[in-house]
Amino acid sequence: MIFIYLQLLITALLTAAACALPGTFLVLRGISFMSDALGHAIFLGIVLSFFVTTQLHHPCMFVGATLIGLATVAIIETIIKTKRLHPDAIIGLIFPLLFSMAVILINLFASSVHLDVDAVLLGELAFTPLHQCKIYETEVGSCAIWIMSVILIFNIITIIANFKAFKVATFDTDFAKLLNFKPHLIHYLIMTMTCITIVGAFESAGAILVVAFMITAPATAYLITNRLTHMLLVSVLLGMIGAVNGCIMAHLCNVSIAGSIATMNGILFFIILMLQKRLKVHA
Repeated sequence: MIFIYLQLLITALLTAAACALPGTFLVLRGISFMSDALGHAIFLGIVLSFFVTTQLHHPCMFVGATLIGLATVAIIETIIKTKRLHPDAIIGLIFPLLFSMAVILINLFASSVHLDVDAVLLGELAFTPLHQCKIYETEVGSCAIWIMSVILIFNIITIIANFKAFKVATFDTDFAKLLNFKPHLIHYLIMTMTCITIVGAFESAGAILVVAFMITAPATAYLITNRLTHMLLVSVLLGMIGAVNGCIMAHLCNVSIAGSIATMNGILFFIILMLQKRLKVHA
């Protein structure tokens, strides 16, 4: 039993860290709502991929969901360029449409498959230890742990390799162009990192917890830091603190793990908001 709880906690910690990294750039770019949009839109990609593969854990499902996420970003960006609606309004229009399409497709063609709205919103973190990876019939740990570990390493390498470009393009796109960086490509690289992270965390975390990890933790870090490196590290730390406290709360109160973690992240935000001046880290 302790081993199961340990795997569950490790999954939550890895998910928190992996989500906080791209989430930091979403917060700084003022497109935090995009994570919520992708979290819901990617569900359509999972459903469509299932129709092709007829398997819930097929690698093509991961690719298909990621591509749908990037297509969603492209659609939103295209409509934004028309300048007829505010970006937030466009995002608010697109993701309910795609999410609703996924729900309708499930009801029509896959009602017997374990793809339900509750799992999409809250995830199945408690059941991740039950889905074990095997090498030559030997269990080597939860698949969610391996998936989120790979994604976390990918995010770290991507940010380190492109740190200067990410930093300049996030704060000053005109200056980025002068340095021969391509802000548009950088934007899509960040969104690709975001989509991959959301798809990887989707089954275990769900849409609500992904937003909590990807937005709440970086937004909290933004209150007390004024350097990008500090914000990245503090975001990861705060996300992990929320994950640990949320797991403890869920165990003690016998309630949803995802809901408890999201709640603890929110509480942590308001605590730091009230103590902001005392905790502010200067450059």
